[in-house]
Amino acid sequence: MRTSNHLIGFLNFLTFLLSIPILGGGIWLSSRANNTDCLKFLQWPLIIIGVSIMVVSLAGFAGSCYRNNFLMYLYLWAMFFIIAALLGFVIFAYAVTDRGSGRPVMNRAYQDYSLRDYSGWLADRVDSEGYWSKISSCIRDSRVCRRLGRNVGGVPESAEMFYMRRLSSIQSGCCKPPTSCGFVYINETVWNPGGGLVGSDPDCVRWTNDQDQLCYGCDSCKAGVLASLKKSWRKVSVINIVILIILVIVYVVACAAFRHNKRIDNDEPYGETRMEKAQPSRIHF
Repeated sequence: MRTSNHLIGFLNFLTFLLSIPILGGGIWLSSRANNTDCLKFLQWPLIIIGVSIMVVSLAGFAGSCYRNNFLMYLYLWAMFFIIAALLGFVIFAYAVTDRGSGRPVMNRAYQDYSLRDYSGWLADRVDSEGYWSKISSCIRDSRVCRRLGRNVGGVPESAEMFYMRRLSSIQSGCCKPPTSCGFVYINETVWNPGGGLVGSDPDCVRWTNDQDQLCYGCDSCKAGVLASLKKSWRKVSVINIVILIILVIVYVVACAAFRHNKRIDNDEPYGETRMEKAQPSRIHF
């Protein structure tokens, strides 16, 4: 009995530790939402799941220490729903980021991004006017494009040097016009039409050298945000899948230990009674 309680206590401590990377992943997504991805509602389910695992693990730890079967019963049911929620979150994260990626560009190290490559719930949400006004304002305030400038030996980098830079999806989609527009590089965030010709992409008309506007209203900028979200979510989801597998194993072992405890609790009184009956009665003279 004592060994089973120790095992359950250890498993609860382990689940408490596993909640830390889940919570850390949610906090990391939150920092990305504030500074880079600019979509601020996606991290909250993960943070809530991480905090819930922490609280439930502490309750299960207390239940195992004090041999409180009722607390352990609640712990197992709560962990079941938390594991189901984490599984649902992982499936959801992969489902809404399953489409779309950058397009390779000839003689460029960076990629271009097109909103046509993305579809589904997340793309519709980013593309909506209400959300995009907040996202574009967040990107502008983050000054991600202003930090794009680079000097080499005290001289602004040349076009050839810029073309060899590995830009982030947001830098590529929001801070420069699409390559198909044929604009001529002046500096990282100033581009002029080449020979008066402009490509057929609607973003070619939306681009402006106004440093407060640039391509923040472009579909390529929206696609860049979606690509950044996909990269962030996939990183967190890989960690969550590993943690989910461990949680399931821990949950199965905890269920077995809990059933073992209940069986002992039910058998002990019967065993004591049986032993008393088996003892021969004493004869007093």
